[in-house]
Amino acid sequence: MTRVRGGAGATSPPPVARPPVRAGVLRRIRADRVLLAIAVPGLVYFLVFHYGALFGNVLAFMNYVPFLGIGGSEWVGLAHFERMFADPEFWNAVGNTLFIAVLQLVFFFPAPLALALLLHSIVGDTVRKFVQSVVYLPHFLSWVIVLALFQQMLGGAGVVNGWLSDLGVGGVSIVGNPDAYGPLVVAQLVWKECGWATIIFLAALSQVDEQQYEAAAIDGANWGRRLWHVTLPAIRPVIVLLLVLRLGEFLSIGFEQFFLQRQSVGPEAGEVLETFVYFTAFAGGDFGYAAAVGLFKGVIGIVLIYTANKVAHRLGEQGVYKA
Repeated sequence: MTRVRGGAGATSPPPVARPPVRAGVLRRIRADRVLLAIAVPGLVYFLVFHYGALFGNVLAFMNYVPFLGIGGSEWVGLAHFERMFADPEFWNAVGNTLFIAVLQLVFFFPAPLALALLLHSIVGDTVRKFVQSVVYLPHFLSWVIVLALFQQMLGGAGVVNGWLSDLGVGGVSIVGNPDAYGPLVVAQLVWKECGWATIIFLAALSQVDEQQYEAAAIDGANWGRRLWHVTLPAIRPVIVLLLVLRLGEFLSIGFEQFFLQRQSVGPEAGEVLETFVYFTAFAGGDFGYAAAVGLFKGVIGIVLIYTANKVAHRLGEQGVYKA
């Protein structure tokens, strides 16, 4: 007997059969097959060189010998970590890394934001595109070329010392001076990467509603107040996200830049964790100890990014992940 609804002769419609979930997933895969194919190389890169490389952390607990392999090498437990905490050369590398990392956080992190605000305030499109092209260019230069340029400008026989000699003033020692090494490498990083790092901030600034600027200007807000009350609150999520990511890589300050300048200032001032791991593993052949140092740096990075993410949540921002 058919159940009657509404008027006479009305019958309930037959239930609509839903397609199986698997069929829906396959349909979406076929529809997005081009985008998925583009993503495959990046996915393989991260699986092999990032997630797959995590299995190599087992070397930190053994005296690894390449000819014997992991199965034939001697297991030593936490011996490498005990040696690490008692090694003055390791702590020298940690101190140099922390010093340069703090300088990078204080001087390099705000620099792209300031440059992005400057570029965003330029009215003429032609001038803005020209300035963007100029500040983006150093990113595409290798560190070898960048360091050669700084040597020609700030070296003992560089342009700056030449000008000072012509003026009758004594020369300054910058390149190769251990005392000036920290500020020098940060200045090199700012010159090379500041322009490229503005891309994300410029994208965030382009999403700010122009009507908010107009309303603030009508209310009598000057440029500084519009910046503080309109621009910065609008892009604060992006700033917090990039800050959390930067803190997660706080001890990863780079390799090539410091490797190329280590000999000029000496290991006492030029040794950082990346170069310490490299010379310990490949110059000294102590792969287990180098793996222990690398694992220590990774654990510290996890703690820093977890803490920074929690602080971001307390400030009302999403951070890197929700937890």
